[in-house]
Amino acid sequence: MPRSYPDRPMVGVGAVVFQDNEILLIRRGKAPRRGDWSIPGGMQELGETVFAAAAREVKEETAIVIQNIGLIDVIDAITPDETGRVKFHYTLIDVVAEWHSGDPVGGDDAMYAEFIPLHRIKNLGLWKETVRIINVAREMRGI
Repeated sequence: MPRSYPDRPMVGVGAVVFQDNEILLIRRGKAPRRGDWSIPGGMQELGETVFAAAAREVKEETAIVIQNIGLIDVIDAITPDETGRVKFHYTLIDVVAEWHSGDPVGGDDAMYAEFIPLHRIKNLGLWKETVRIINVAREMRGI
């Protein structure tokens, strides 16, 4: 199914992954927002649970294995064109998880991956919804 002008929403997953007081971020290797910092994630595959999709995407993009996955929030990202027709429609399911093993290495759609100290995330130009999701995840963890 094409991503622009779809006949139904595309389901994506994103993962806020903690290792102590650091968060796993990637530099996006593809549009949208190529080169920007983001949480790892991608499209859910047919027959795949949300948590399995999150674990797969994190491993593909960062070589990190995650554990203790939980739901944070669901975001509807709907972008109309100038005529009002839906050009993009994503349902984004964000989860929180903990690092289990591995060292961050950019792969697949990510050109770079790194654990970043939480106090540095405000200076990275993250999408406002990503910042909100990270803050919700921090509250869930009590940090």
